[in-house]
Amino acid sequence: MRSPCHLPYTVFSILLLSLSLLEDLDCAALAAPSFSSSQFHQLSLSRGARTQRNATEWGWWASYQGQRLSIKYGAENALTKRASGMNLLTNQNDDSSYFGSLTVGTPPVSYNVVLDTGSSDFWLATEKAFQADQMNSTPYNPSASSSFMASNNSFSIKYGSGGATGVLGTDTVQMAGFTVDDQVLGVVSNMTENMLTAPVSGLLGLAFPSIAMSHATPFWLNIAAQPQFLDDTVMSFQLTRYLDDSTAADAEPGGTFTFGAVNSSLYSGDIDYQNVPDGHVGYWILEVNSLVVQNTTLSMPSAPSYAAIDTGTTLVAGPVTAIAELYATIPGTCATEVTVYFNFGNSSVLWPVSPTDFQLAQLSADTCLGAFFEYENPGTTGPTWIIGDTFLVSLTALLRLVLSHSDETALQKNVYSVFRAQPAPSVGFAALSGLSQSMNGQGGALPSPTYATSVPAVTAQAGLSTTSGSSLLTSSFGILLTSLVTAVWSLGF
Repeated sequence: MRSPCHLPYTVFSILLLSLSLLEDLDCAALAAPSFSSSQFHQLSLSRGARTQRNATEWGWWASYQGQRLSIKYGAENALTKRASGMNLLTNQNDDSSYFGSLTVGTPPVSYNVVLDTGSSDFWLATEKAFQADQMNSTPYNPSASSSFMASNNSFSIKYGSGGATGVLGTDTVQMAGFTVDDQVLGVVSNMTENMLTAPVSGLLGLAFPSIAMSHATPFWLNIAAQPQFLDDTVMSFQLTRYLDDSTAADAEPGGTFTFGAVNSSLYSGDIDYQNVPDGHVGYWILEVNSLVVQNTTLSMPSAPSYAAIDTGTTLVAGPVTAIAELYATIPGTCATEVTVYFNFGNSSVLWPVSPTDFQLAQLSADTCLGAFFEYENPGTTGPTWIIGDTFLVSLTALLRLVLSHSDETALQKNVYSVFRAQPAPSVGFAALSGLSQSMNGQGGALPSPTYATSVPAVTAQAGLSTTSGSSLLTSSFGILLTSLVTAVWSLGF
């Protein structure tokens, strides 16, 4: 009998998970961020704790993460001062979700929201929408806000396992030290159980208006459209990692979200900016030029491959053929450290996924669960890859390599991510600084929401659309999948 540490997983097998099981899943929990009222405002992120799971529970969890992709992809200023804002985030449930806080209404009330660069709509759930076990979330009460304006426009948020419905309205929204008056938001009155997990109350989309089915300008773009009030038209994320921390609590400090600037203390070296390809502005899209696994460059299709860089997605989803080739390239046992690198756009840099982030769990003595999943885009214009927090979060030291492999002496960890609106929409990555790396697994007090009383304010560029009586809001929970598969390595059979 072979020792478990020598069991091969060179055979790639697919465990097909029923999407109907998702109705019984506990959704990934989300936690709360905070505001700072200083000029350099920072939003703290919190993240969720590692849950001890058996093989069956990991299967359910993986199925849920894939299902989150199942639908998603198918004014005058009060101040004249240039500014930036930072908000601390909360990380919850094995790096599954990161959320921050914002305030809505007059008087302002604080809400925890998922920050999602893979969608463009903003919505909050009302008390009527929450289930009994979700009452630790703060429900949105539009009647308590003197600045809320109702509309007759309905909308629907749909998922493979359910959805949410409500109406559109406008209200005053503040986040990271900036205020937008008359911001369009969805007021959810009915939603499927487990769509949100306490203490989260909604979702803030951070992509572009062309995919906002509410026909509204996103919060961030209402501010960025008036760059005289920003240090720079950028958003940046530094996310913490607790995937391999068995002692983590249900909610942990999750990192930082910075709006209007980059925080040079959180990254090292240069930011490698690559433009969103022409004709693809909607999601934050990058062209995938190459994928390297265990020093082997995988074959790429002749047609361009595009990836959505998505903070609202936990794992990495890719084409069936590419994922199969990826796992077939991995030799050895579950003890093998798997390194995967992406190269984007015109860059010469290979950006890594750490071995710890790649291997989510060892399900049994001879079976391991990976963080890359099959995804076939049923349309013709959407991204073929969805790159989520598995890539954006990393703790293990890896080489930041150039394609010539001439820079292998630079041991660095990735990744600090930057989303830039001007001069052209682009996404940038930089290696995490020592300060950022020291935040991983450290625990500590969660950020608490505060309200800044003197902040730059703008009026939303456009109000509610009057051309349609209903809107479909795509949320931060998913891409349309023709089938959901979980990749596992196992002893050959």
